[in-house]
Amino acid sequence: MSAAAFIRSASRARVAPFARRAFVQKPVFQRAAFSAGPSRLAGADVDAHDPHHEESFEDFTARYEKEFENVQDVFELQRNLNNAFAYDLVPSPSVVIAALRAARRVNDFPTAVRIFEGINAKVENKSQYDEYLTELQGIREELGVVLKEDLFPTSS
Repeated sequence: MSAAAFIRSASRARVAPFARRAFVQKPVFQRAAFSAGPSRLAGADVDAHDPHHEESFEDFTARYEKEFENVQDVFELQRNLNNAFAYDLVPSPSVVIAALRAARRVNDFPTAVRIFEGINAKVENKSQYDEYLTELQGIREELGVVLKEDLFPTSS
């Protein structure tokens, strides 16, 4: 095969696919053949899964207390904790108690210790963290949960 034929065939192979794609027009919006979920009328039934629904702190607390009461394994516990701590608020002590009881139910001591680390990260100052510790002292003693600060004291 001559060098000119090789160059000519290589250049055609590279140009042809791009040239064909440039002239194919795709529809801007295609309607799905079927619906993945039920259709709802706006405003007819507002639920917690609506992205525009504003949940009150009391609703948030009740929802996560129920979520932690239904936890059956470590994955569910950690998923619910990640979801609860992802909000721009500190969960109420009742939610923390439910999470600690769920950690004990699935026998996950490290996650129970990490719950208090999450509270420490979410509160604005040390006094708020101390208030949580005071409020949750009884449940900590009942379940035998120690703090990271007690496990690994800093040498200061």
